[in-house]
Amino acid sequence: MATDFKHVFAKNLRNQLARHNKLQNDLVNDLALNKSTVSTWINGTKMPRMNTVERLAAYFGIEKSDLIEDKCDSNTTTKAVRIPVLGRVVAGIPLEVVEEILDYEEITPDLAATGDFFALQIRGRSMEPRMLEGDVVIVRKQDDVESGDIAIVLVNGDEATVKKIKKMDTGITLIATNISVYKPHFYSNEEIEVLPVQILGKVVELRGKF
Repeated sequence: MATDFKHVFAKNLRNQLARHNKLQNDLVNDLALNKSTVSTWINGTKMPRMNTVERLAAYFGIEKSDLIEDKCDSNTTTKAVRIPVLGRVVAGIPLEVVEEILDYEEITPDLAATGDFFALQIRGRSMEPRMLEGDVVIVRKQDDVESGDIAIVLVNGDEATVKKIKKMDTGITLIATNISVYKPHFYSNEEIEVLPVQILGKVVELRGKF
């Protein structure tokens, strides 16, 4: 069977994004690339030209072959892992029993081996222009993140939201990229316990949708 180079490239690119803790939009912003074009690479519908492959390889600090070659052992069957895309997450309902599953996304076995994952569809405009309504984020389940990470957060039992986390000794601040919709909001350590403010997971990848 002929190798599908577009899908090999897509798999390798998604793997490198996960390994380097980068989002799809980081490529757009850091390398001045077109968002729709990058989406076609991620989805395996198109491949970049070789000079762009070289730029991507330099960006990740890898060889071109790490992006364009399928380096899996030919005797080993490596299957992508399917995870559910949730439409919403609310307090009191474990992620494992959420019924509002909109779709499924695939992640690499290497990424899946690092924890438990789910995907969440972006709602609202608070994270524009980096994350648009309808985009999907891949999330590793964890109850704490580092300052500067983008996380899925439940506040006061409301629906989960996607925000950048800034941690301080006295509490945390939730930061949106579109402050006209959501201004930075500080929660003291006491409020974190009382409301509560609960971190559900860390966003490790963004997948833009048309």
